[in-house]
Amino acid sequence: MIGIPYRLAATAAYAGFAAILVAVLLASPRGVNGQEGESGPAVMKDIGTGPGLDASATPEILQHVGIEQNIGAPLPLDLEFKDERGAPVKLGSYFGDKPVILTLVYYDCPMLCTEVLNGLSRSLAPLNYSIGEEFEVVTVSFDPRETPTLASQKKAVYTQRYGRPGTQEGWHFLTGEAPAIDRLTGTVGFNYVYDETEGQFVHGSAIMIVSPQGTVSHYFFGIEYPSEDIRLAIIESSEEKLGNVFDQIMLYCFNYDPEQGRYGVAIMNAMRVAGLITLVGMGSFMIIMFKRDRRRRRARNERGEGA
Repeated sequence: MIGIPYRLAATAAYAGFAAILVAVLLASPRGVNGQEGESGPAVMKDIGTGPGLDASATPEILQHVGIEQNIGAPLPLDLEFKDERGAPVKLGSYFGDKPVILTLVYYDCPMLCTEVLNGLSRSLAPLNYSIGEEFEVVTVSFDPRETPTLASQKKAVYTQRYGRPGTQEGWHFLTGEAPAIDRLTGTVGFNYVYDETEGQFVHGSAIMIVSPQGTVSHYFFGIEYPSEDIRLAIIESSEEKLGNVFDQIMLYCFNYDPEQGRYGVAIMNAMRVAGLITLVGMGSFMIIMFKRDRRRRRARNERGEGA
């Protein structure tokens, strides 16, 4: 009976620690590199006032601009484009083995498209996963007038900035003709118009995560994308080819919210996991203490101090 009070006190302390752990888990902010994330954008599908739109655009133009989330849509992998060397390629040649991050920009964009690519580059930099190894990036210009030469120039900038081996083979910059561009942008819900007065395209800003089989799975809006959210989306879209047990627990506790375009805490799932951890911890602690008391009784009996 000597160890019982100590066990009860320790168990109570452990339960209190577990309760604190649950509270911290549920309150943890989501953001880039551990910083608090910004609230997700509100995407209005009817009038297209999604994130990243040019504020100077007229209301008539904005009625045809926006990003609709077509999650689950299969990409038309038979579409033909040209790569940065000018060689004809099919969109499907970049699928089949790894998840793909799809970005729709135009290379001569004076501001927003560059910020999309800059934001993506910043988000990918902290990840242990690398372009060309665990996932691919496909960047497609939605301006049919742009050439492979311009695509090659953009690729040189961003592959050098990313700076990891294999990036040249894993980040692809494509151009194409209007019919192929229209099919691709229509499939993923990327709606844009050309403002002849300004001589620019008016469009939203987002990146998309696509499964190895070409199914759209996630949208992230704006020009800043939380690195941890990108990592979880890549794992979730990899068809169980990436991630470990800890990652699966994270995906169980944090669900992708299409309305916010980010991952958020699945409260009930997080509570279940925290409760299970608490029970396992308490059980392990009690087993250790029982074994310690048994060893002590055995030692006393051997010394003739028994009963």
